[in-house]
Amino acid sequence: MKKVVLLCGSHPRHLFVAKELLKHNLLAGMVMEIRENFEPVPPSTLSDLDRQNFILHFNKRSESEKKFFSQIDAEDFKTKIPFLEIKLEELNSDKTYDFINSLKADLMISYGVHKLDDKILTLHNGNNFNIHGGLSPWFKGNTTLFWPFYMLRPNWAGITIHRLTQKLDGGEILHQSLPELNTGDSMHDVANKAVIQATCDLIKIIQLYDSGKELICHEQKGNGKLFLSEDWTPQTLRVIYNLFNDKIVDMFLNGEITSNPPKIIDFFSEK
Repeated sequence: MKKVVLLCGSHPRHLFVAKELLKHNLLAGMVMEIRENFEPVPPSTLSDLDRQNFILHFNKRSESEKKFFSQIDAEDFKTKIPFLEIKLEELNSDKTYDFINSLKADLMISYGVHKLDDKILTLHNGNNFNIHGGLSPWFKGNTTLFWPFYMLRPNWAGITIHRLTQKLDGGEILHQSLPELNTGDSMHDVANKAVIQATCDLIKIIQLYDSGKELICHEQKGNGKLFLSEDWTPQTLRVIYNLFNDKIVDMFLNGEITSNPPKIIDFFSEK
């Protein structure tokens, strides 16, 4: 069976991917980067409206992740597989490189970690992939499962699995996943459902690869946008919560807003 080394963040959605890979006996080991607080403190300079939205937004994110992802303790992995916990400044260190190299895995998957350097990307004969929360090339960079809702295109909230390169979210695409939209879904619900769908797809892809199917990837084509961290501000939440009350999925499903479907790359349609 092909084995994967996973480099992931420490938030529930990241650990969910690790748990599922481990459950299917696909995980050779993992590196976990300690990420920022899951429910950040609102900036003191915000207006009352934006402060309320900020708190609401991150509370709803936390509640949605609790709903979709059972409580996962990183300590559980330490007794079952080789495990390395690191801080951001250690991500591209010799310690991390040596740990990954020692696992002799067939593939490396990253999800929720910061940018990796060239030395790490040379491992596994280039069979290194990233789980990107967003449909590339249209939504690259940061908070890319937020912007489809801001743009009233909830059916474009998906995930891209692409080759890891030094070009941010720009590597060749292996597969893209879209979740099913259901009445009552919040923005965070759709994001979490996208993670679950992509994880299910990833496991099937690895199993097919193990049985001999080639990992066919496609160059990214078309115009999109690289969203920077400064593009998102607490004020952008006014569109989601004050203008549409986080009912954008319902509005899409009942035809109040319309959006043509994206043309995604589907690994399973490859012959």
